[in-house]
Amino acid sequence: MSTADIYFVAAEASGDLLAREVIEALRGTDADLRIQGIGGEQLAEIGIDSPIDISPLSVLGFLEGIKAYGDVVKLADAATEVIVAADPKVVVLVDSWGFMLRLAQRVRAKAPHIRLVKLIGPQVWATRPGRAKTLAATVDHLLCMHDIEVPYYEPFGLKTTVIGNPALSRGGQGDRAGFRRRHGLTDGDTALLVLPGSRTSEIARVAPALMEAAALVKRALPGTRLFVEPAETAAQTFREAFPEASEQFTVLTDGDQRFDAMAAADVVLACSGTVTSEVAMQGAPMIVAYKTGWVTWALARGLLYKKTHITLLNILNDDTAVVPEFVQTKQKPEMIAAQAISWIKEPGALQRQREAQGHALTRLLKEETPAAVLAAGAILDEFRAA
Repeated sequence: MSTADIYFVAAEASGDLLAREVIEALRGTDADLRIQGIGGEQLAEIGIDSPIDISPLSVLGFLEGIKAYGDVVKLADAATEVIVAADPKVVVLVDSWGFMLRLAQRVRAKAPHIRLVKLIGPQVWATRPGRAKTLAATVDHLLCMHDIEVPYYEPFGLKTTVIGNPALSRGGQGDRAGFRRRHGLTDGDTALLVLPGSRTSEIARVAPALMEAAALVKRALPGTRLFVEPAETAAQTFREAFPEASEQFTVLTDGDQRFDAMAAADVVLACSGTVTSEVAMQGAPMIVAYKTGWVTWALARGLLYKKTHITLLNILNDDTAVVPEFVQTKQKPEMIAAQAISWIKEPGALQRQREAQGHALTRLLKEETPAAVLAAGAILDEFRAA
């Protein structure tokens, strides 16, 4: 195996995309950098083939994590071997807290000279602040999204760089008019978009409520046009779970037009996650839903999670309900549909929601430089220091 200057590890789809963006920024600065990585399709598309299949790590929830623990340990061991063999100056660990912590500890033990950079930290401001001490003892540098994270790490001396939210740097403004024209939507038509999630567990637990809610909206307001856009990572799972979706929905499969679809929607029903920040950027009024396993939920609400809301736009705006959330026991199709119907039927309601989300979004938009570029600069500094 050839040696590397910088080695990336991304265990999930969102991390794979972020790793690609940062690598492209690094190559734009120094084309001679030798970069290798473990990841998925996004890294493969830019010529970085993963020596390890990381797909078993796409798990969600406490029980699911326990069931996959054996896979996590085996993959962490295997990843450590290939990283140490490549002998990079810097390893960049992208997202995926549990797996990356185990990997970092193994790499540190076997090759302490390698500098470890964590790209996106755990949400210590929302749950389990003690992880800040654990991370500080394991890596050399944290690249985090928000200013509110920094004070958690300062007591432990971890070097921290705020890069902003990567989702807010992507894609620019979608083409609302073009999308609506291509799909035969007039100015007076109402378009409802469902974003059902990016993980198998989300397609199983969240998507059914969102799809049924959309159908209820159309039943109440027959002129509503329904669209659904499964994430590429869950497209096959979605098709298997909803084989008859095309009878009521226009199923969108072109990922290059995802921001157009968001911008064109009058209402978005979204599974909680990174996508909610992207929807906010496109100015679409949204309703968020989420449901996880009951053991995970009980632990989170009883012991771990310290915030009232789960949507980033809400959390960073003083934990207030800017975006309506229907979570766990409240994730009922009729409740979600009722909120959407009230917006569509009440004059000015959709515009007021757009304005509220737009105002809240200013709390997230602090950097003009894309997050991937800021991350690349910090990683290069670590490489040069090494």
